[in-house]
Amino acid sequence: MNRSALLLAALLLAGPMACKQKQDAALPKPQEVAADAQAQFCGMTLAEHPGPKGQLFVRGQDKPFWFASVRDTFAFTMLPEMPKNIAAVYVNDMGRAHDWATPEPGTWVEARSAVYVIGSRRRAGMDTDEAVPFSDPAAARRFAVANGGRVVSYADMPRDYIFPEPRSGT
Repeated sequence: MNRSALLLAALLLAGPMACKQKQDAALPKPQEVAADAQAQFCGMTLAEHPGPKGQLFVRGQDKPFWFASVRDTFAFTMLPEMPKNIAAVYVNDMGRAHDWATPEPGTWVEARSAVYVIGSRRRAGMDTDEAVPFSDPAAARRFAVANGGRVVSYADMPRDYIFPEPRSGT
């Protein structure tokens, strides 16, 4: 192979990787929850709700929308009236968190790369069902065995789990 062909091959291989690195560098970094961070839907502070939290960045905005639960984070992305120019979504990786009530700083994972346990016995704030996020599918499976539920990907999150039908008679 001549020198020009080697250079061309190197550029072709490096191009997609450089592009991916540029995209990753452009993603806003997750922020840590401040004491006064308010949940988008209920207006309460995140500290008032146990369990994993979420944050979502819209392109062109430096501050995230905060969510007191991962289900609320998904709801924001699914509601037609909410912004769709989403730059990044982060959720607490409960495989790395040691405290269910208050996941520690540094436990954020990009939501689209996480897997979720739905239908478990663990409850979110306001005593609701939660979509429990994990960066490690094996950790999610272990959680599901211990707490019930099933593992789903971000793309396969059932809409009816996020927006359940009201029970009749309640």
